[in-house]
Amino acid sequence: MKNIKLTSKLRDDFPILKREINGYPLAYLDNSSTTQKPQSVIDAIVSFYENHNSNVSRGVYTLAEEATEIYESGRISVASFIGAGRSDEIIFTGGTTDSINLVAYGWAKNRLKVGSQIIVTEMEHHSNLVPWQLIAQSSGAELVYWAKNPEGRLDLEDLLELLNSSVTLLAITAVSNVLGTINVINEIVKVSHENNVPVLVDAAQAVARIPINVSEWDCDFLAFSGHKVYGPNGIGVLYVRKDRIGEMLPIKGGGGMISYVGKQNSKWAIAPQKFEAGTPAIAEVYGLTKALEYLEKLGIAQIQKHEEVLTSYALKRFSEFEELELYGPQGILDRAGVLSFNLGNLHAHDVAQVLDEYGFAVRAGHHCTQVLHKVLGIVASVRISFGIYNQKFEIDSLINALEKTREIFYFRKK
Repeated sequence: MKNIKLTSKLRDDFPILKREINGYPLAYLDNSSTTQKPQSVIDAIVSFYENHNSNVSRGVYTLAEEATEIYESGRISVASFIGAGRSDEIIFTGGTTDSINLVAYGWAKNRLKVGSQIIVTEMEHHSNLVPWQLIAQSSGAELVYWAKNPEGRLDLEDLLELLNSSVTLLAITAVSNVLGTINVINEIVKVSHENNVPVLVDAAQAVARIPINVSEWDCDFLAFSGHKVYGPNGIGVLYVRKDRIGEMLPIKGGGGMISYVGKQNSKWAIAPQKFEAGTPAIAEVYGLTKALEYLEKLGIAQIQKHEEVLTSYALKRFSEFEELELYGPQGILDRAGVLSFNLGNLHAHDVAQVLDEYGFAVRAGHHCTQVLHKVLGIVASVRISFGIYNQKFEIDSLINALEKTREIFYFRKK
């Protein structure tokens, strides 16, 4: 489909962006945390409950068949969006965290033993650290950290030194939610597979920013959340390569995931239903489908280019600002529109609070990356992260607000 230029007019598709905060137009710059929803996604969720509400795979009446069609069509849409070869490689979950836990307890648990290793990186979100910590503690396995270099990138030479016969899995983010680093997943997977190590990719930050093709990447597992890709909360995706999905066991039991239940034992349904116990998030799948359709209409290459333009401009403006320390790659190469920084010796929360007074929604804290922040030698940072609706004028306004922030605290110190 022909790409559409991402102009400021795109903001009209997002009802929440019509809001004002403290008399200022809302400048939403917290897209790494969650994205806003276009009207088409909101309408889809309302339409489901108004017109199609029923459970899936449990009835032969019209509403049930419509709901099932909506749900399974969503699976096909997700598979197509991420380049999966088959829709039965797509498992619907509650989000990225839920997806990673499914891999941890449904696949890794039975493979780990004392002496086993799981490679993670210093830039991982807690969602891709804590599950592995828990599973390692219960099995006697060890987490091994792949360190970032001073530029905020990962060197493949360092990975080669970590890979050995004890490594059971490499779990890695595709895009850092703090540094903005875009990791070269295809090369990382190739090197890992050459050493017989499966790879799980946390694509939560990547899915709405860069093209993803799991068939080309050849990753074993990939996880992302609907709310990061302009879709609803409460719906996530776990892609599992077909030869791996047969190695997994369900970690939740109940209706919908069985083919037979006896008094003492049961037989599972085939995958992916085998891993989707209970009533699924049907309306949320419908909303996710519409979100992916919306992005496909814009074109992911166009979205990536738009973000590169904004990021390049922000890096230029930040470089002109005294006392602002930026973390992560200083150039645009292999860098996403996620910029974390601190302003002088001001606390990140103080900076974010003043920015809110001028209508800016930014993140402040450790961003669920305490390990990375400790490596950086800080306890918190301010983060801005771009979405498809952000524009250059918001960056200029942000710089002005940061200057006012500095003046406010300088005056207070005097």
